[in-house]
Amino acid sequence: MTKRIAFLASDAKVAQTARDALVARYGNAAPRDADVVVALGGDGFMLHTLQGIQHLNTPVYGMNRGTIGFLMNEYAETDLMTRLAEAEEEVINPLTMTAMDQAGKTHKALAINEVSLLRAGPQAARLRISIDGRVRMDELVCDGALLSTPAGSTAYNYSAHGPIVPIGADVLALTPIAAFRPRRWRGALLPKVAQVRFDVIEADKRPVIVAADSISFPDIDWVEISSEPAVQHRILFDPGHGLEERLISEQFT
Repeated sequence: MTKRIAFLASDAKVAQTARDALVARYGNAAPRDADVVVALGGDGFMLHTLQGIQHLNTPVYGMNRGTIGFLMNEYAETDLMTRLAEAEEEVINPLTMTAMDQAGKTHKALAINEVSLLRAGPQAARLRISIDGRVRMDELVCDGALLSTPAGSTAYNYSAHGPIVPIGADVLALTPIAAFRPRRWRGALLPKVAQVRFDVIEADKRPVIVAADSISFPDIDWVEISSEPAVQHRILFDPGHGLEERLISEQFT
């Protein structure tokens, strides 16, 4: 059966050119009417697409017209229908974040890769970390900290020397960013169901920004993060090139 495809592309010229060529060859449906969405761009655009259509429960097949393309398949104009028919599906759950700023305003967002707290001034941040209501670290002095999903563990988390987590593992990676005290603390692996809270100590003197993927909020007082099983993102990969394989391969390069 022929699939109805919605082609979405980033603003990059190479992505827009690819979209025009694919639409001319395969036609184009509105996302709400499509059987599959094809995203053309890089990993950032894939995250944007997944967030934008999460209410539709439509699978997304990415083709790389960006830089790294960890979440994307190779680009080709031919045989797209065959590739879509043979594609393997991965289902990932995002993180849900609730944060309160110093003015008492509450912010909420979802993150597919990670939620990160980053110092916003010249002084290091001071964070108190609680897991499931229990204080586990009274004070982490650092440039920041992040909580990553398995899907996001090769992104910012890996750059901060956090572990790569297999996609099937029901764990989250808690990773410090340039920890000063405790200097040798490398982070922790937590159950996927864990409720994580960061309290910013001396928030007025040592301001902190929180970011859920690309959505950020300044002057944060506290942040609570947990996995959101009610939201499922469906990503399609060519056979043998799924997230599980990519996560393993990344550790041997």
